[in-house]
Amino acid sequence: MVAGQLTTSVAGMCEELAGKVSPASRPVVEEVAARLGQPLRVAVAGRLKAGKSTLVNALIGRRVAPTAAGECTRVVTQFRYGPADRVDVVARNGVKHAVPLDANGMIPTSLPIPADEAAMIDVQLSSDRLRDLTVVDTPGLQSVNTEISDAAREMLFAAPIAEDVDDDSKAAVESAEAIIYVFTQQVRADDVDALEAFSKASQQLSSSPMNALGLYNKADKLAPGPGQDPWPVAGPIAGDQANVLRRAVCDVVPVVGLLAETAEAGLLTAADCEALRTLAGLGEEKRALMLASAGLFLSTESPVDEHQRRRLLERLDLYGIHFAIAHLQASPHLATGELVRLLFAASGFPRLRTTLHQIFGVRADVIKAGWALGRLDAAAASGPAADRDLLRGAVESIVARPEYHRLPLLEAAAQVTTGQVALPEAMEAEVARLALTDDAGVVLGLPGEARPQLRRAAIEAAARWRAFANGGATPSQARVANVVHRGFHLLAQRLG
Repeated sequence: MVAGQLTTSVAGMCEELAGKVSPASRPVVEEVAARLGQPLRVAVAGRLKAGKSTLVNALIGRRVAPTAAGECTRVVTQFRYGPADRVDVVARNGVKHAVPLDANGMIPTSLPIPADEAAMIDVQLSSDRLRDLTVVDTPGLQSVNTEISDAAREMLFAAPIAEDVDDDSKAAVESAEAIIYVFTQQVRADDVDALEAFSKASQQLSSSPMNALGLYNKADKLAPGPGQDPWPVAGPIAGDQANVLRRAVCDVVPVVGLLAETAEAGLLTAADCEALRTLAGLGEEKRALMLASAGLFLSTESPVDEHQRRRLLERLDLYGIHFAIAHLQASPHLATGELVRLLFAASGFPRLRTTLHQIFGVRADVIKAGWALGRLDAAAASGPAADRDLLRGAVESIVARPEYHRLPLLEAAAQVTTGQVALPEAMEAEVARLALTDDAGVVLGLPGEARPQLRRAAIEAAARWRAFANGGATPSQARVANVVHRGFHLLAQRLG
């Protein structure tokens, strides 16, 4: 993990404190330092068959998580970086059962112990994607009563497990710091309830949309007809869902998870591309018949054998096959790599990558620093009196720094976006932008403007929020406004 400015400062402070505090407080300081070096934990949640594991594979860049129902899909699985690939099924009594990846490089669908005896599956992969991100794949919400599965509750809500579980396993079941909620249809009330429950796993921003993202998966199913572009429909629908979920998530991104997995995990081979090229060369009437449905695609006589056609359906589904054939008709000599790049763009995953960076990546530093300082402050309150002033003085020295203002700003934004503090819609949006990004042009609504213009706009915004705090705001609004005022003041200083 690449440490940020705040986590680096707090880690350095912990190193100094470890040599000064008493033996009673030293383990807490060392624990905090260790946690600061761990990647951001992002949990992927949602209903059964929403495509969570497919999206997990796309995020990891490898097809490791099984997407078909099996014992392993009933157990919370975490994917983290390791020097070599390794899979351990951790029992509730703490015993680890090592299992090999199957012949396809995936977690085996059957486990060495019953699924209800497994606390979690711990997967270490030598994937650079996991150096800065630990991905937690949760079991789906139950299809009958839509309650969160017990396994998901245990992982995300840090429900107590056997006391003799080793430290690594205990750390693995701690709350996630960010949530990706996957759905494939218009959200229902129980989706919102479940998402709010998952969001409570956040240690600093409980029940906050600032650390939660919605994914409208299988956007290709929204196409008005076979082979037609779904994005003119998917975009507005995702926007509508973002408005419905505005108190629970910071954004909703439409994606075609299957195409993302295929492109990111390198699952489309040269042989697949040649099969698609052959199909692109068929007569229009024959091709239209084959692409009318999955059944006809497999049953219609074709120069491409059924096994290969089934594989194409598994990798691309009908939308991806339509898309690929259209591009191969336009460019008959299109290389496999270029076709994969086009499919990746069509999956919507590039936008997801950007959004994840803007929402979670930018905030990882302050989230971890905030957790660490909170832990040290709690240790000061409950630990030996001899360490109290030392720990609190160290915490105050960090909190006083301008860069630390991001945490109270995020907390203020969380209060506003959840409706705890009511503000006009334009002001609410301004708070969210200030909290979520370091891009001054985006924050100020002036993308591409020069620094002098941006600085003037930041000064004006700071003055506007100060005037609001001092003139007619409620006490809760004034507290938020003062935090935002300081945020714009610091932004103006940075632009100066």
